[in-house]
Amino acid sequence: MYRFLLTPRWWGINVFVLLAIPFCIFMGSWQLSRFEDRVQDHRDAGEQATAAKTDPARPLAELLPVDKETSGKQTTATGRYGKQLLVPDRELDDKRGFYVLTLLRTDDGRALPVVRGWLPGDADPAKAPAAPTGEVTVAGALQASETPGSNGVPAAGGLPAGQTGAISSAALVNLVPYDVYDAWVTLAKADAGMKAVPAAAPADTGLDLKAFQNLGYTGEWFVFAGFVVFMWFRLIRREVEFAQDAELGLVEGEGAPAGQDSDTATDTADSTKVSASPTA
Repeated sequence: MYRFLLTPRWWGINVFVLLAIPFCIFMGSWQLSRFEDRVQDHRDAGEQATAAKTDPARPLAELLPVDKETSGKQTTATGRYGKQLLVPDRELDDKRGFYVLTLLRTDDGRALPVVRGWLPGDADPAKAPAAPTGEVTVAGALQASETPGSNGVPAAGGLPAGQTGAISSAALVNLVPYDVYDAWVTLAKADAGMKAVPAAAPADTGLDLKAFQNLGYTGEWFVFAGFVVFMWFRLIRREVEFAQDAELGLVEGEGAPAGQDSDTATDTADSTKVSASPTA
């Protein structure tokens, strides 16, 4: 009954099934592991953010370069404030406003971007308080350089003089006359008249669209594996039913309808000819 499984055509079908099912299961498992990794990163980022609020501040040099482990950590830096810029179109507490960004010149000659606070409304230099003079020591959360077009950072250019769309060394290199750290700090306590900007979670550590895409792909691959198995059994069933019909003589004549033998087909044809002949 099942000897057809050893025919060349079915050898090809069986090999395809034996390769397709493990491949679909492997891809589904891999996508599931990617989703689980993102969930774990999200948990780690939450725990790190909580711990960063109570951990003692460390010198800036000990936390560079910024990565997932050091992003959000409390740090300190000493220097003198220099050029001040505004970062427009930033939201805080569901209100639109702007950051006041001031470059802190450190002893090594480089400048550290420091977000001294947030103000509501359109970016206006007249609203931004002047930075303290003389040598200051700042304390706040260390952040990685921003990427335009991600995490709410505007990608539009053409801003007025004295403004920047992203807080990064690449965006500031043409706006300030000195080298800039590839990092920035948001003050734990904003300067007078402004609100402190909370630290953002490191990139790719949240349950974002990519995470749920991984979960969706997981389901798709497992469905594909089930579909392959379903179609394989369906093809086998059709082949068995065809063999059973052949044994009963239901498919003896090629092209004859199922359930009709050759003699019945001949009688039907003769009766058709008689009915089609003209009457006397």
